[in-house]
Formats: sequence, structure tokens, C-alpha cells
Amino acid sequence: MLLYIHGFNSSPLSDKGLITASFIQQNYPDLDFRQPQLPSEPLAAMALLTDIVEQANATGESISYIGSSLGGYFASYLAEKYGGRAVLINPAVKPFELFDEFIGTQYNPYTNETYQVLAKHKQDVAQFDTAAIMNPDRFFVLLQTGDEVLDYKQAVQKYHCCQLLIEPGGDHSFIGYESQLSAICEYLFS
Repeated sequence: MLLYIHGFNSSPLSDKGLITASFIQQNYPDLDFRQPQLPSEPLAAMALLTDIVEQANATGESISYIGSSLGGYFASYLAEKYGGRAVLINPAVKPFELFDEFIGTQYNPYTNETYQVLAKHKQDVAQFDTAAIMNPDRFFVLLQTGDEVLDYKQAVQKYHCCQLLIEPGGDHSFIGYESQLSAICEYLFS
């Protein structure tokens, strides 16, 4: 199983989500590919992801992850706790430190949902922090230095012992992501 985990205020309908789904459908048509729309509330989002992972584990199915931004943060937690390989795209390292600027009403353009980010969500997200990577062989981390949302150097520091691809320039969306999908899948499925 491959679990694609989108980022904050995003969706499987984002460019990365659609590109990933299309690539998997064309190249791995028999793969169990899951791409859930996460609830905006962090504990509910992690409950959904944990349920998917625990069901896969219960049947003996191996699981891999692609996580983007906040999805990369969640994927780190899941891969460390439950096993499986994870590819992280411009992952959030300490998203709880950024939550203050998002407190209040938010709008998700993909789902047309208006929702509230509450102060308690900061602590909720912090529960899933993997302060140190204990299983570096499980991670392939793709970073672009031009990420305007997250400081890529935090990810370099946290994932220094993992397989890293650091590209100069780019942005938070990871420009040229589609050209990395073959290498991503080779890492996940080899």
C-alpha cells in the first residue's frame, strides 16, 4: 500500500496529489494507493491515517508513504511508529511553531471548506513530533532551497542521516516534482 499524505490546507486534488495519482495509476496499476482527504482538525487527521495504517498492518500488508509539507511531518511519525518507507517532500519539521500565524478562520480552496484553526491545535500537532529520526533508512527527503513557506535547513538538520535530495531554488510546491516520481517509487518499492 502507498499512502499519500497531503499538507496543511491542501487536498489529494492539489497538483502534487493529482500528478502522484496519475503516475501510480499508469505505472503501478495493481498497487493499493490511498489518498485520503484529511480532516482539518489535527487529531482527527492522525486518527484517520493511523486507522489506515493499522488496518494494513493487521492484514500483513506492507505500507509506504509520500508526505508533503505537514503530510511529511505526519508521515515521519507513522513510519517511525509503524514501519515502512517514507518519501518526504519539503516536509514540515516543527509545524506547531508556525500555528500561531494560522489561528482563526481558514479556507481550503480544494474542498471549499471554511474551518477554524484553534490554539489547542498547536499542542495537538506537537504530539506527533519525532524529535530524532531513529530509523534513517526509512526516509528519502526531497528539499528545495527556495521553499518560501518552510526553512529547508530545519529539514536538513533533522534528516541529515537519511537519504537527501537538495535542489537549489524551487519553491514549497517542489518545482519539477513529476520528474522525481520514478526515483521516489524506486526508493519506496525496491
